[in-house]
Amino acid sequence: MIKAALTEQLEKLKAEITNCNKENDLQMLHSKTIGRNGIFRELMDGIKELQAEDRKSYGQKVNSLKTEFQQLIEKQQKALFEKGLQKTGAADGLDLLVPALTGSGGSTHPITAIEKEIVEIFTGLGFSVASGPEMETDFYNFQALNIPEEHPARDMQDTYWLDNKMLLRTHTSPCQIRALAQYGVPVRVIAPGRCFRNEEVDASHENTFHQVEGLMVDKNISIANLVYVLKLMLGKIFNKDVTVRLRPGFFPFVEPGFELDIKCLICNGARCRTCSHTGWIELVPCGMVHRNVLSMSGVDPDQYTGFAFGLGLSRLVMMRYNIADVRMLNRGDLRELSQFYSYT
Repeated sequence: MIKAALTEQLEKLKAEITNCNKENDLQMLHSKTIGRNGIFRELMDGIKELQAEDRKSYGQKVNSLKTEFQQLIEKQQKALFEKGLQKTGAADGLDLLVPALTGSGGSTHPITAIEKEIVEIFTGLGFSVASGPEMETDFYNFQALNIPEEHPARDMQDTYWLDNKMLLRTHTSPCQIRALAQYGVPVRVIAPGRCFRNEEVDASHENTFHQVEGLMVDKNISIANLVYVLKLMLGKIFNKDVTVRLRPGFFPFVEPGFELDIKCLICNGARCRTCSHTGWIELVPCGMVHRNVLSMSGVDPDQYTGFAFGLGLSRLVMMRYNIADVRMLNRGDLRELSQFYSYT
């Protein structure tokens, strides 16, 4: 039931694993075979083409082969390790003066990699990179963003309050206010960073997540500028045309406000648990900077307009790498993370 071409490819990969004498090469063979996007993923996808009565035996055969490859790789890893011990003269005991064995160099975390790509895209468009503290004041996190005390929008962001009356920032939007105070207008900045919300963890939500805040304020900035910049950025990130939709959204610091949704790339709009069975993923809350925010930052709203957006990096990574569960990004499993390329 397994195609002849794939059977031949499997035999060649077995030989490569058996004859592999470099750990880095063995890691690549691991990703190529039993990794998340390896050949066994392709084999399991082929089960959809079979008749119902053939699927069980096919699945058993594929799982048996996968186990065989797993054992073969582990055996070769052990052999390479023992070879390294003998080479350094440490096979008969522990010598603390022997330099450490060189192993895999690891790989950049996918969130870090995609953040660097976004920074490159926007700095190429003339944006500066801004930052701000993760432990914020109520003023910067809420009040200066047109969210005064008792405002119902505070209930939308389950906040971690600290004993010193400060908080863990719930978004990177405070960087807007700090950038306007530091640079004045006109201004074009992005602010990547980590955020915190006391939310229940599930397949598409985490209590610790990463955002990139974007802000552009100048004379005659319009919604058309906002849409152009976001479509340009998404096209470069996914390296293809993506289907998006813009719908009204409420955020106190922008008016009008929008939700830019992207058609789910996990199920291609067919509706899965990652997109909450809607076919769409909320990706970029955005809008035109509210007059009150400009005024509180010392900018004349009659002379200047601007747009802002907050891009969730975790969801962007899920769409980019076809990851169905956001929790995979934070659990630190090196077998999973090693499949992503190193950013250079």
